[in-house]
Amino acid sequence: MLLKLPQHLEKYIVKQDYSKYTPQDQAVWRYCLRQLKNFLGEHGHTCYAEGLTKTGISVEYIPKISEMSVCLEKFGWTALPVSGFIPPAAFMELQSLGVLPIASDMRTIDHLLYTPAPDIVHEAAGHAPIIVDEEYADYLKQYSQVAKKAIISREDIELYEAIRDLSDTKENPTSTIHDIVKAENKLSETIKSITHTSEASQLSRMNWWTAEYGLIGDLNNPKIFGAGLLSSIGESKWCLSEKVKKLPLTVDCIEQSYDITEPQPQLFVTPDFKTLVKVLHQFADTMAYKKGGKDGLYKVLAAQSVNTIELDSGFQISGVLDSYLTATFESDEIIFIKCSGPTQIAMNDQQLVDHGPDYHQNGYSTPLGKFTASSLKLGTDVTFDYASGFKITGKLVKATTIKTNSVIYTFENATMTYDNQIFFKPEWGSLDIVAGTTVTSVYGGPADSENYGHTGGFVAATVPSLVYNDHQIKVFSLYQKIRDLRTQGDTTEKLIQDTYQECKSLAPLEWLLFVELLELSLNYNLTSDLEIKTHLNSILKESDTLNQVITDGIKLAHA
Repeated sequence: MLLKLPQHLEKYIVKQDYSKYTPQDQAVWRYCLRQLKNFLGEHGHTCYAEGLTKTGISVEYIPKISEMSVCLEKFGWTALPVSGFIPPAAFMELQSLGVLPIASDMRTIDHLLYTPAPDIVHEAAGHAPIIVDEEYADYLKQYSQVAKKAIISREDIELYEAIRDLSDTKENPTSTIHDIVKAENKLSETIKSITHTSEASQLSRMNWWTAEYGLIGDLNNPKIFGAGLLSSIGESKWCLSEKVKKLPLTVDCIEQSYDITEPQPQLFVTPDFKTLVKVLHQFADTMAYKKGGKDGLYKVLAAQSVNTIELDSGFQISGVLDSYLTATFESDEIIFIKCSGPTQIAMNDQQLVDHGPDYHQNGYSTPLGKFTASSLKLGTDVTFDYASGFKITGKLVKATTIKTNSVIYTFENATMTYDNQIFFKPEWGSLDIVAGTTVTSVYGGPADSENYGHTGGFVAATVPSLVYNDHQIKVFSLYQKIRDLRTQGDTTEKLIQDTYQECKSLAPLEWLLFVELLELSLNYNLTSDLEIKTHLNSILKESDTLNQVITDGIKLAHA
């Protein structure tokens, strides 16, 4: 499927460099998928196991995203590789286009059970398998369409940057304790500085409690469908325990915040996927893009980010709202709006000629409402008297009709006044006024993103490639050797013993090497399994943190 992405999304797409995956990465993938498939076969949504197969995901090796994409096309989707923690707005816009963004990075062995950063286990083995369910796929696309309209605040952008920084820092093996503490403090301070909850933040909570950490079915015995759970061995088991509170999913889930770096203390259960759509639209009906008016303007004023104000005449004004006026203090009638900084005027999501952010780089303002004109003759001095009390005098030099009742009037040497205050002076240049009486919709981002350009918010991040030392490279060669023993279809006691001794000598604490050797020994009914298990138990005694992964590895090796 050939897909032409909007230019502003292309910066998040990267090439999946398959050669960067080490033999250890492949072993970590295999361990994760074997454990997940074993547990989720019983506790995951019924489509999970078949979803892995149908979307081209193998237990044995990290998937090639291009091959996954071919499989996903059968379900009306495509897959593209992205690097790291891309902005939520970009993620949602890609999904609204039927694109599943897949982080091509691979979690490290130290974060095998749970990683705070998006990786290919989370995106591929978490999100992709459930997409084969038609009702769930429909929810994802509908959610993405709604999320595209959500108002994103400047504080949202700062929070995203802080979360991404902490997630990447925790996952990076070269990070020091000082680095992690610094990133944690930055996130903590950012959270404390938040003054309001935006629509985008509320929708991100809904996404978190559904697509990421959702449970489905009976409240007392739910199944897992959220990608964050489907891709986390630790949390998939933890979430079904009595230690995690289960709540019925309602629209009130948007009031429950979450910590992306920690396991969740409570989860929401939907009876079925159709309920997800119902809850989504309950919230959408309260959003500014549907309500418009003063409530919508209040939201974007608080957001202090680039948003779009749409008028009943069809004009779309995109910029950072500086202020607005109503007819009276208690009135809902909007009589004036003003944007600061680069502002765009568009119609039907297309920027109008000579009305882009370069032209309106210092802001834009216009009165709204009905008016009477002393004349509409071009080249003459005219007066526009608005019912609200606004008054414009100046030379009318242009009247651009976009469609019936949708006109831009351009004045020179103009003065705009209201209530004995001056709102525009002749020395400020040309004055462009759009026709319109009411604000019908208010929503996030510019109307024409391609022509508006960079909004000064999110910045695409690239996860740096790791540099390995000689010892690590030798350890990787041991992983490859064991992989070769498994794939060649036959092995001997001597080969297992020689490899075991080599592993024990070079990397005695590299537990996953020994788990893979144990599996091989058991599969071929060899006698090395007791010696290997003894060594694994000795590692267990040295490290409490490895107890679960080693115990689970031994258990599955015997399966």
